Amino acid sequence: MSGKVWVFDPDRGGKTIPDFVKADVKRRITELARNEFPGRSIRIELRFRKQLCYVDAYEAPNHEDAEPPSDWEGNREEWIQYCSNQPTHLCRLRYFGDDQWSFGFYTYSNERYELCIFPQNGDFFGTPEMAFKVSSVYLNE
Repeated sequence: MSGKVWVFDPDRGGKTIPDFVKADVKRRITELARNEFPGRSIRIELRFRKQLCYVDAYEAPNHEDAEPPSDWEGNREEWIQYCSNQPTHLCRLRYFGDDQWSFGFYTYSNERYELCIFPQNGDFFGTPEMAFKVSSVYLNE
């Protein structure tokens, strides 16, 4: 018997996301953001790479952040446009089939996605909506 043992890791592997699942997840997340988090972002974008789905939000700066820093070379409108085009990374989903997804929360302290459990069910697997609700803490009020 070899010394190697296979262990399942929810932060590795997965299945390539089919096009119909991509469209469905995009619809579900966009609808959730519009209905449960109105006015918290200007748009939500999903990027797909094989078995991964990255969820980002784009927000207009709030009143305090609407003034450019002193070293900004453009005007206020250019600053607002620049800020509106900077993504707020929310989470990364890994597809395992049959609406089973693992969830990586984006940590700005080390600028990477960290595997975490879904607090709603205490499991490593959940739905895209569950992941979005957890990662929505990054959206401005």
